[in-house]
Amino acid sequence: MRFLLLPLLILSVNFLAAQCKTYQLSSNGDTLNCTDVKGLKQGKWIIRTPKLRGEPGNEAEGIFINDRKEGIWRTFNLMGDLIAQENFKWGNKNGRCLYFTLSGLEREESWRAVNPDKAFDTLDVQDPVNPNQYERIVVKNDGNSIKHGFWKTYSPTNGSLIDAEEYIMGQLKSERVPNEMGQLANQTKIPDTTKKQAPKVLPKEVLDFNKKQAKKNKPVVTGKTGN
Repeated sequence: MRFLLLPLLILSVNFLAAQCKTYQLSSNGDTLNCTDVKGLKQGKWIIRTPKLRGEPGNEAEGIFINDRKEGIWRTFNLMGDLIAQENFKWGNKNGRCLYFTLSGLEREESWRAVNPDKAFDTLDVQDPVNPNQYERIVVKNDGNSIKHGFWKTYSPTNGSLIDAEEYIMGQLKSERVPNEMGQLANQTKIPDTTKKQAPKVLPKEVLDFNKKQAKKNKPVVTGKTGN
């Protein structure tokens, strides 16, 4: 059985390679970095960027379809640590994209891809108040993705959420996350006026003065200020 599978594997690799004008083979026989006869990138690619002029360099891996990035792409530093995980559609960022440091998650972005083959694109956007309703929006295509959703920043020391913005089709809607997502470190607390304030303790000298004033039926010092 082992000898029967070997010819099939060789035929499969040869078939994939035959569709590529140029390609590379990985150590386990996978076809990588395929460029078809039209010069378009196809299939799984590994793109290595060396160190240059102070930039640290990286290695990115993911899928190309007709020269456009598609699906999940992961980027690693040259030591092999994950520094980015991005989602693509039509070659543009789409959905949740995560960025890391050696300490953990640093930043989260949210994008909406627009089809670059159309001068205008029609998108159905969910109503943030009523999830069952959608608004149809016509977007002029400039070839780039649109900010859409929450953009978050996390503390490099403990990973807690420190700031967030919400975008709806490129427009900033809110600079604060909802309460259920956790209070922001830089958020101003609003004092709770429903709680009763503790009575103010007056100095002994004032208390003695009030006793004398009370005996004379004269005004006393309460510690309150008038309007």
